[in-house]
Amino acid sequence: MAALFTKFCSQALTIFLLLLPALFSQSYAGVIVVYWGQNGGEGSLTDTCNTGKYQIVNIGFLSKFGNGQRPEINLAGHCNPASNGCQGVGADIKNCQSKGIKVLLSIGGGAGNYGLSSDADANSVADYLWNNFLGGQSNSRPLGNAVLDGIDFDIEKGGPYYATLARSLSDYSKRGKKVYLSAAPQCPFPDQYLNGALSTGLFDYVWVQFYNNPQCEFTTSNPNAFKNSWNKWTSSIKAGQFFVGLPASGQAAGSGFVNPNDLKNQVLPFVKGSPKYGGVMLYDKFNDDRSGYSSQIRGSV
Repeated sequence: MAALFTKFCSQALTIFLLLLPALFSQSYAGVIVVYWGQNGGEGSLTDTCNTGKYQIVNIGFLSKFGNGQRPEINLAGHCNPASNGCQGVGADIKNCQSKGIKVLLSIGGGAGNYGLSSDADANSVADYLWNNFLGGQSNSRPLGNAVLDGIDFDIEKGGPYYATLARSLSDYSKRGKKVYLSAAPQCPFPDQYLNGALSTGLFDYVWVQFYNNPQCEFTTSNPNAFKNSWNKWTSSIKAGQFFVGLPASGQAAGSGFVNPNDLKNQVLPFVKGSPKYGGVMLYDKFNDDRSGYSSQIRGSV
């Protein structure tokens, strides 16, 4: 009997030791987020999700909204929403979601005609987003009847009413399916346009853009610029998770590209020290296809 007990304990210990590395890695594992929608050469949304590389995809962009305008989505070379040509993207969204991948609609972007002129304007935009992309109903849903998982704020212009928009969208979560909120602020803190919204504490994900801002990007010659910025963001803003936002290739941004080996050896070991670490955001799918960046880092994220 003693021999059997000893054998059982030995087998149990062996199984535990085999599982321990997996449990440890999962505890600290991050995910890769990618933007899709601004280049027809990047493949379909279904292609993007079928790669298995990304756990969150931001569809960019709803680049016209607010100030009483009729909102418009711009998916560059993929489809023409003006002729209801983007309805088929709805099937792609459902395919992604069936794989456990969250799909968010990104509003704003670096170009476009958008902004909020009042609280009432913000609430009106929130109603539009709910009825046309989320759990509401409309006869003119640009992406068909797919229900997206949330809204990403990539705001680079506009007034002080994005906090109202965030609160209004968050209130819709009380109607059933959660509406995830994410934001892509520039790394200089505080963000000029998003600080008010982020200060609500309602955001699930914050992917800070550590590019096109040399004063807070990572460089091997001055890594502390990045580290200080990361610490400032994670200690100042109440949010679910924080991500390192990077260009997927040297051509995707004016500055801020990080060599994959530097990311794996210097950046990721540092940011994983934060309990709010979520992973890496890449802009964008088109550039990731050409650089293979996500494939080079995914084992370390």
